[in-house]
Order: sequence, then C-alpha cells, then structure tokens
Amino acid sequence: MLDFPVWKRVLIWGLCVAGLLFAAPNLFYSRVETHNDAVQAIERTGTATPELEAEAGGWPSFLPSGLVNLGLDLRGGAHLLAEVHVTDVYADRMDNLWPEVRNALRAERDAIGTIRRQDGAPDELRIRVSRPENIQQAVQAVADLSSPIVSLTGVGARDFEVTSEGADIVVRLSEAEMTASDDRTMRQSLEIIRRRVDEAGTREPTIQRQGEDRILIQVPGIGSAQELKDLIGTTARLTFNEVTGRTTDEHQPVQPGEALLASMNEPGTFYAVDTAPVVSGEDLTDAQPSFDQNGRPAVSFRFNPGGARRFGDYTAEHIGEPFAIVLDDEVISAPVIQSHIAGGSGIITGNFSVEESTQLAVLLRAGALPAEMTFLEERTIGPELGADSIRAGALACAVAFVAVLAFMLASYGLFGIFANIALIINIGLIFGLLSLIGATLTLPGIAGIVLTIGMAVDANVLIFERIKEELKTARGPARAIELGYEKALSAIADANITTLITAGILYFMGSGPVKGFAITLGIGIITSVFTAIYVTRLIVLAWFARKRPKTLEV
Repeated sequence: MLDFPVWKRVLIWGLCVAGLLFAAPNLFYSRVETHNDAVQAIERTGTATPELEAEAGGWPSFLPSGLVNLGLDLRGGAHLLAEVHVTDVYADRMDNLWPEVRNALRAERDAIGTIRRQDGAPDELRIRVSRPENIQQAVQAVADLSSPIVSLTGVGARDFEVTSEGADIVVRLSEAEMTASDDRTMRQSLEIIRRRVDEAGTREPTIQRQGEDRILIQVPGIGSAQELKDLIGTTARLTFNEVTGRTTDEHQPVQPGEALLASMNEPGTFYAVDTAPVVSGEDLTDAQPSFDQNGRPAVSFRFNPGGARRFGDYTAEHIGEPFAIVLDDEVISAPVIQSHIAGGSGIITGNFSVEESTQLAVLLRAGALPAEMTFLEERTIGPELGADSIRAGALACAVAFVAVLAFMLASYGLFGIFANIALIINIGLIFGLLSLIGATLTLPGIAGIVLTIGMAVDANVLIFERIKEELKTARGPARAIELGYEKALSAIADANITTLITAGILYFMGSGPVKGFAITLGIGIITSVFTAIYVTRLIVLAWFARKRPKTLEV
C-alpha cells in the first residue's frame, strides 16, 4: 500500500488535471462558444474582421475550447420531419435518358421512320415511330442501352425495360432499379441536407433517416423552423438549357421534351427551353458569392472537367444564340453566347442582394436535392424551454450531489470526505470527456449523469466495508487498507462491467434520447471506477503517509 509507484501517482493526477482542464470551458459556456463561432467563421471565409478577431480573442488559444454541445431539448432550435418524393427522380431519369435513346433510334431510322417523343406518365419514356411494322427492331436497339444493376437486391436485373404498345416504344424503370433509385435518393438527400446545415455553421445537428422515405432533422441553436426550412427546403436545382423560343404568352403550347419557364428578371417574359440540360448543378465544383462588372451581387461558379467540356462544346457550336440559366424552374438569366467559353467557369447575375447571393452560393456548393420534400412536422423549440430543462436538470444534479455527499460523510466520516473529493473530480472528468469527444448533452443525458452520481460511490462503499472487515481480523491499518482495495476490486469490476455492457447495448440499438442517456451513463461508469479505485487510493495514501494513524475509524 505504501509503496504505490511514483509514476502511477503522476499518471493518475495528470489524467485528473487534464480532464478538469477539458471540462473548464463549460464554466464559461457563452464566452467560449462566441470564441469558437468566430474561429469557425474566420476559417470558413478566410478573412478576419476586427469584430471576429476580438471575439476569437475572448478565450486563450492555448487552453482547450471544446464544449459539451447542448441538444435540442436544452438549447432550443428547430425540429423538422420531411417526406422525400422519391418518385420525382423517375421523371428526371427519363428526361436524361431521352438524348441517348434518340441517338440510338436515329441509327434505325431507315427501318422505323421518323421518331417523336410523346407525353406519358412521369415514370415512363414514350416514343412514337412512323413505321410500326419494324418496331421490334427499335425496341431491341433501345433495350441494348440498358445495363445490369449493381445491387445485392437486384442481381441479374436491368435498369430499365422496353416494350411496344402499338406504334409507341415505352421505356420504364425496372422494379429493382426503382428500389435502388429510392435508396440512392434518400442517401443523397441525407448527405446534401447534412452539407447544407454544416455550411451554415451549426453544431451537432441530428439528421437521420426514418422509414422508407422520411428524414428527421433537428438543429439546436437555429432561430426557427422556417429558417431551417429556408436553408434545406430549397432544391437549388441549377441547369443550363438550350433556348428554343421566347414569348409573353404563358399558355403558349410547347413541343414534347420542352418546358415554358418564367423569367426572373423580365416580368411577363417566358422562355421555351429543352428539358434535357446541357450541364447541371451536379457538374459544379465550386460556387462563391461575388460581384459582376457593374458591382452588383452575383455568384461565380466553376465546372468539373466533364461539365467544362460539355459547356465549352455547346458554346462553340451555338455562338449568337441565347442560353438559359435555370434555377428551380425559373430562368434567372438568358445571355446570348458571344464566344467559345472554354474555361469551365462563369458568373450568375440577377436581382440578388448580398445575402441572397451568399445563400445561393451555399446551396449550389452543397448540391441540388434530388427530389422535392414535404415537411410533415415542424416545431420551433424556444431557448426558454431549454433553460427550464437545464435549471431542472442542474437542480436534480445538485440535490443528488448534496444528498450523496451528506450520506458518505455521515456513514464513513473522514473516509467519506475522501470519497466526496473523488466524486467532485468524477463529475469534472465526465464533462471533460464529453467535451473532448464533442458529445451532445440532452435531458436524458442529464438523467444519466444524475444516475452516475448515485452509482459513483458504490465502489467506495464496497472498499470501505471491506476495510472494516479486515480491521476486525486485527490487521494493522496499512494492511487493512491495502487488502480492502485489492479484495473489493473483483466485485467492483463485475458490477460495473455488466452495467457498461447494458449502456453499450442501449447506445448501439437505441436512438435519439436513449443514446444520450447511454453515453453519459457509460462515461460515468468509466470515470467513477477510475476515481473510486485510484483517486481515493492516492488520497488515502497521502493522508496515511502524513498522519501514520495507529487505528482507523471507517
């Protein structure tokens, strides 16, 4: 007992000091949060204004600045449940397939005659031929364009099926491809929403899939559900389309494969455009707010190599013709191509404010949502509710803490004080670890901390009771303390390992609030065992080496 190695003492106290240092920023939550937000803003924009520098200097840079993130129920924020219209992607797929099908049928024109796209269901592509007697030859030519699906659930299936109905060739997605498409749409929607929320600088959002076609979005700290909807609900679908006509009649009929879109900057003007885009927002590699040559807010963009090549080839072949830049089915600009644009970059101008150009750049950088979303639930949770929860949780922690301190003091006297010191360090270590891993604290998480406070002294109770048993066998104080810690270790390990396993199961199989409870419970178990076995042992060792008592009162 008295020969506890020096290196162990240094390591144990070092871990305690490090844990308390990582926990310290939470005592100055608002100040450190302002510092972190300013640092993130400087990193995101690459510029440091005097205001941002002053806010970033509000906390010493050499100290840890990690915080325990407050969840939606504590900090307030926005809650949305969105339904993704996965079937919208089918129509886009048919539109994108049409140019390829058209080229394949042109090679068969001698046998099938002229071809014309017909109106049909959104999830099908219907083409009429003038010589239906040879339609099977055309069907085979189109079917050869299909490809196998790379999917565990669709092994051996093709991505689309081709049939004939009278003089019409009908192309439809296969069932396996629709299933795979739905899954891709949901995955892409999740990723794009996450990127958009991250671009806005919010911390620790909850974005997860629910069921087949729903997404749960919870963002702490955001002002309102409408603000969150404005951020993620806009599809920001940017395309560059060929202009086939211009009119002031919004009811003017257009050819199949074309659409009549309103102009953003020219009220009462409508453009007929080819629905198959030359390039789309998916080809963008960057978009940044900027100013045009007249000093008006604009958005500059740059394409990837594939998009730059298609954009360059089109501009080279259509010099002197208008070219529509379409955002969310509205023509924001239709400039005339003056020359070959080979660099793969350009600028979007319109009646933007600085805020609108910045927001548009964020949405374009994050990518276009693949399908429209309908918000089934939307709630704004005010910070007052979170403040009430924090106060209630803090009161519960304080009551539990004081009650445990009083019980240990009354039951074990001086050794109870040692256990209480370890309990205080234990709470600091819990918050230090939560800050280190960037965990989110929710109301169930506070419940886990309160439970930990009650459980943390269990190990000390086992140790102290064991020391009492050893003292009854007429052993000396030093030997009784040493055996008390050694013989209680197995019981402490068994009890806490089973609880830790339960916390792990709750974390991996639970979701939301259950995970928050499991995280604080699991961390609390680890820190309470550490403080009970090692920290109290060091405190008792230091006291015993100084006092050298002949008897013990435990």
